[in-house]
Amino acid sequence: MIMEKKKSVTKKKVAVKAKAVTKRKAVAIKKRAKPKYDFEEKNPFYEILNQVIDPELGIGVADMGLIYDVKLNKQGVATVVMTLTSMGCPMGPDIAGDIDSIMRTMKGVKDVDIEVVWDPPWTPDRMKPEIKEMLFGC
Repeated sequence: MIMEKKKSVTKKKVAVKAKAVTKRKAVAIKKRAKPKYDFEEKNPFYEILNQVIDPELGIGVADMGLIYDVKLNKQGVATVVMTLTSMGCPMGPDIAGDIDSIMRTMKGVKDVDIEVVWDPPWTPDRMKPEIKEMLFGC
């Protein structure tokens, strides 16, 4: 009987510990939540960044959905969050260089910081619908 009580108490402790660990993991997952990117045509940087053309497809990088976000801080530093069509994209450095150059022409931009991210990965679904229709017919 004493042995059974001890097992029961031990099981309860394990269950409580497991619950606490699960709760900590849930909090950690919430803290690491993926940012939501919504770079749209209404963004003041959309048109200028769309002048940077993807050399493989001949389409502006904004219309392609490669630009995830652009922010300009009070010090005049523009941060461009972007992706590429693939991790091995050979034109990545050229595209980033063109983005840097064109952003520096904008009033108030003193410096440019480009962050290339892979999450979320680029897919054709990120393209502007008209461009996707033109390229893929869907």
